[in-house]
Amino acid sequence: MSDQEIYDKIAKLIEDHFELSADKITMNLNFKKDLNADSIDVVEFVLELEDTFGAEISDDDAEKLVTVGDAVAYVQSHQK
Repeated sequence: MSDQEIYDKIAKLIEDHFELSADKITMNLNFKKDLNADSIDVVEFVLELEDTFGAEISDDDAEKLVTVGDAVAYVQSHQK
């Protein structure tokens, strides 16, 4: 899966989960700062990532997912 395909899927999750329009989503979007996501929001989003991409994300790795770009890079590097 290409970076763009991963980004598109993650952007769709963000649109749905955080009710944000697609044109506001960038690779630099920070989940906590830009979306005011609390720890529960982040956990729920990580669970959605796991379901969408069929991967398990450890708690340590989840803490490192600060931006959309971090999430894309993580999924890209952990593809089967």
